[in-house]
Amino acid sequence: MHSNTTNLRDIKKLRLERHWSQEQLAEMSGLSIRTIQRIENGENAGLESLKSLAAVFETTIEDSNKKEELEQVRKEEAYIQKLKGFYKLVAIAILSMIAPIIIAFTDTNFWIIVLWILLGWFIIIGIYSLNTFEFFGEEWQKKQIEKKFGSKNKTN
Repeated sequence: MHSNTTNLRDIKKLRLERHWSQEQLAEMSGLSIRTIQRIENGENAGLESLKSLAAVFETTIEDSNKKEELEQVRKEEAYIQKLKGFYKLVAIAILSMIAPIIIAFTDTNFWIIVLWILLGWFIIIGIYSLNTFEFFGEEWQKKQIEKKFGSKNKTN
């Protein structure tokens, strides 16, 4: 057996890399086709199923941590909500500028007010985008640390 560990969620990937069908994997592992299908669809597997699959793939297989998966889903959902909010804010800004621009075409003295309103929207959208897109997130931090101190995990 290899010393690497494979996540249970990667079983389908491992099977497809070897160009095996679910039927072939079921036959080699001694599991039912339905069990293979359930595992590939993200359902949990029993200890004996894990052992059988690990033997077939010559690796150690572990079930992923559901807490981590749930946390990732929550982060993704929160990001999508922020993104929706950003797009809504941009839409509101555009729609709210239609009337002032129309008025400005009829009254040339009104352009200064339109420019001030526009500047206000740019500031609001700019601040909101800093929160939404995290320009200085973890990835940026890692790149800066690597630039300054070099890679810590150099392998020979």
